[in-house]
Amino acid sequence: MKRVILTLLAAASLANARGEVPSGLIPTTRVVMVHGIFQAEWRSFGFLRRDLEARGVECLVPSLKPADGREGLEVLAQQLKHEIDTRFGPKEHIVLVGFSMGGLVSRYYLQELGGAKRCDAFFTISTPHHGTAMAHLCYGEGARQMRCDSPWLTRLASTENRLGKMPIVSYRTPADLIIIPSCSSDWARAENISVPCPLHPMMTASPKVRGDILSRLKTPS
Repeated sequence: MKRVILTLLAAASLANARGEVPSGLIPTTRVVMVHGIFQAEWRSFGFLRRDLEARGVECLVPSLKPADGREGLEVLAQQLKHEIDTRFGPKEHIVLVGFSMGGLVSRYYLQELGGAKRCDAFFTISTPHHGTAMAHLCYGEGARQMRCDSPWLTRLASTENRLGKMPIVSYRTPADLIIIPSCSSDWARAENISVPCPLHPMMTASPKVRGDILSRLKTPS
């Protein structure tokens, strides 16, 4: 047993010396963050973006318009694809983080627009994977698509297999008053993590959410 332990330690030391990625970590140099409804680039992901850029990660936080999704979430997903392809080219690999409505926009990009082929991991934060009752209080096609059990969400669920074996994590807070019920952020395809946070918009700044995301990535520094 002692000899086995020493052998494993020696192998780990050699891997570190060679700069190999520790088991389970996702090599990451580019992260795309997708904002929620009524948000814009400058209001989104400030703390997480700074965390990642301090570690040498190139971040893209596009402003998708109209930010209320009134023309439909697929319209925003097409913009997302254009922004990613323009910034990084059509094939460079990325990690994707979507907040609230942005998680559904990201899923459409991954599942319907071929984005899954270049995405190494996907994180959703307070995303209504099964819809939210609050969508009945909003206007436009995007709001209708985010209602519980909408045909749009049903179609999206039918193509989850296109995500392949991509690592996916979904974060939610039980105190969410925008995603109703809050368990709508639980997604069978994902690893689901509940985080205590008093307000929906504070989730992207949550130290626990940010810390967990960073702990899963192998960044340049």
